[in-house]
Amino acid sequence: MSHPHRLRLPSPAGPPLTGHLPFADAPGVPDPIEVTSRWLTRGGRPWFPVSGEFHYSRYPAGEWEEELLKMKAGGVTAVASYLIWIHHEEIEGRVRFDGNRDLRRFAELCARHGLDFIPRVGPWSHAEVRGGGLPDWVLARDCLPRTDDPVYLDAVRPWFAAISEQLDGLDRAHGGPIVAIQIENELYDQPGHLLTLKRMAQQAGLSAPLWTSTAWGGVRLPPDELLPLYGGYTEAFWTEADGGWPDTCRKHFFFTHQRDDEGIGSDLRPVRVRGSEPDAFADRFPWATCELGGGMAVSYHRRPYVDPDDIGALGLTKIGCGSVWQGYYMFHGGTNPAGELSTLQESHATGYPNDLPVLTYDFQAPLGEYGQYRRTYHELRLQHLLLADFGHLIAPMESVLPERRPDGQFDRETLRWAVRGDGTSGFLFVNNHQPHEQLPEHPETSFTVEFPAGGREVTLPSAPVTVPSGAYFCWPLRLDVAGLRLEWATAQPVCTVDVDGRTVLVLAATDGIAPELALDAATVSAVRTPTGDVVPSGDRLLVTGLRPGTDALVEVDTTERGRVGLLVLDAARARTVYRGQAWGAERLVLSGDGVVFDRDAVRLHGSGTATSFAVLPAPERAPVVDGLRAEAVTDGVFTRYAVPAVPAAPAVEGSAPEVTLVRAAGRAPETVTGVLGRASAPADKWFDTVAAEYHVEVPDGLPPGTLLRLHWSGDVGRAYVGDSLVADQFWSGRVWDIGLDRLPADALRAEGLRLRVLPLHAQAPVHLPEQARGARETAAVTHAEWITRHTWSVPVA
Repeated sequence: MSHPHRLRLPSPAGPPLTGHLPFADAPGVPDPIEVTSRWLTRGGRPWFPVSGEFHYSRYPAGEWEEELLKMKAGGVTAVASYLIWIHHEEIEGRVRFDGNRDLRRFAELCARHGLDFIPRVGPWSHAEVRGGGLPDWVLARDCLPRTDDPVYLDAVRPWFAAISEQLDGLDRAHGGPIVAIQIENELYDQPGHLLTLKRMAQQAGLSAPLWTSTAWGGVRLPPDELLPLYGGYTEAFWTEADGGWPDTCRKHFFFTHQRDDEGIGSDLRPVRVRGSEPDAFADRFPWATCELGGGMAVSYHRRPYVDPDDIGALGLTKIGCGSVWQGYYMFHGGTNPAGELSTLQESHATGYPNDLPVLTYDFQAPLGEYGQYRRTYHELRLQHLLLADFGHLIAPMESVLPERRPDGQFDRETLRWAVRGDGTSGFLFVNNHQPHEQLPEHPETSFTVEFPAGGREVTLPSAPVTVPSGAYFCWPLRLDVAGLRLEWATAQPVCTVDVDGRTVLVLAATDGIAPELALDAATVSAVRTPTGDVVPSGDRLLVTGLRPGTDALVEVDTTERGRVGLLVLDAARARTVYRGQAWGAERLVLSGDGVVFDRDAVRLHGSGTATSFAVLPAPERAPVVDGLRAEAVTDGVFTRYAVPAVPAAPAVEGSAPEVTLVRAAGRAPETVTGVLGRASAPADKWFDTVAAEYHVEVPDGLPPGTLLRLHWSGDVGRAYVGDSLVADQFWSGRVWDIGLDRLPADALRAEGLRLRVLPLHAQAPVHLPEQARGARETAAVTHAEWITRHTWSVPVA
């Protein structure tokens, strides 16, 4: 039985409101940033930024630059970071901007590599930090924090002045990277205080074209003073242990025009403010986000496990819903610094509803606590490449929902889809994935989209197909590619690249759906395809039978005497595409490892085993990899280069880490509850008396960047060098990585690493994901491995 899906695009809306908001860029900048009621512009062109959160004070300063380049290669255009007050001024009057706290150097590195910077200045940040980032000495004052209490403002004023001094000359007026400043965080009922903080920041000398505020939870903002930014998470650590998958997370896997997520931060405020309107700002502000979940933290009482496809589906769905700014929290994980007076994590001990690990803030992010590449990174990069080339088209497009759509958040049967269009072209979005509950496949599916201009219809594919369970994708509708009209394709646009004067559009096939291309015959003078057929179909030419891969290049000569290529990669290989400036030109690089582009040089991050990378267009001379000229072979339209294997270090070759059980675990301690009756993390004493203890011998000669990967189960794991806590983890079904470079080298060699693992009480009121169930009352490291990482330098050819 055929299941046609139909949608009619409305006539384009009138122009958006402009000039109605008091946001202004610095005079004379070459690319002024402006805000309309529906999208952002930069240099007079619609602008679709991608921001990613990276907390500099939770990461070693010596590694910032390479990690920023990883973010840039992943399609992030703006780096956001909380300026966590307690990290800088734990002791009153001693404001530190040294080492990992060097805010100015971090901002300058962003500028050096063409990344915008968004400081989130607080003063309250949350960020799962002790006191929400407010130092203890502030909270000890006789005042009401986060209000206009003069005593509180007197404490904040010098902090803002210190920030301004660090960022002096880095504003847009001086060619700096600061495009936005966020005031406070998650403050839903104090519009007057938000305005006070903005004025104080301006008086301190801070300047940006955009001033922002988080806008979830029915927030009240001072009228037109702060750009509302939204969020959406696939899971939540802050809800109850026995609450199941929160409905506020479930809704993010549907196409909807509701911007607000009343669930974010709901442990610190009412879930819904009475009388509030979720999208009260929709008529005056565009739909912009700052906290789409790039992962999720793990609290003691609730331990989410986030699958990469959860994040990929969330991100693509938000674009289809109407987002014009993809902002991710977190994009890069980190580690809490050691406090001088106390530990610095959010905890029941400070009156907060959740106990977090003392040190780890990995967040299951696309780039991990030690810079590990996660599959999430590759899923999101695929979308960000699309936005880099086509975001200026997508941003002004209205999101339109079909008449037949899911009947509520528990409808798993109705196909979820939407179109963003402008009257003449568009993009079709489908999401058939959500966490926890598998969505069914949709056989015999086709789509018809009617455009208002001349009543033209586009129906795709040529014959109904099955939308696989778990699929999420974006297909182009009537897309202009250098004079060629691509009427539609059953493959997702990735990016374009110039090859010998020909524009090549790269597309990603959708697993389980045969790729087809429909070309407007009026724009084509000749077409050549390596496989399959070119069949006239009315006023279109239909390309079918393509086998996606590096050789699936359809070559088109346009009626305007242009040359266009349509390259359809298989789904897996499309997720290895990087694009950047390399060896004198913009090129595509295919690599299953990490790739960064650094001022025309390229570096590859991998495991150290033999590998390769492919390039399009190929440089005139084969690149030099670690001083050796790389051997080249043809890989379809790409040229593939071998990367020399790195000789295994004697300490690693043929050996696994030596993990010795020193003491078996005792009986799991009874669970103690704290704030809101939630389970509290076990007290330190239990690690001395009940935890299983292991010793790990760390040999000399481990390559730089080596991780110790532990396969384990239990409740809480802690790692020590001597008596110093150096790493920790709550059990959630995930491996536990420990970056050995972060540990004191001399003590590590002399004493090794000590692991302590507590068992989890059978009756503990703790939510465990499916991957972690069955491990209660166990405390074991089952095996360990060395994860070696190598960086190959590939300079200018």
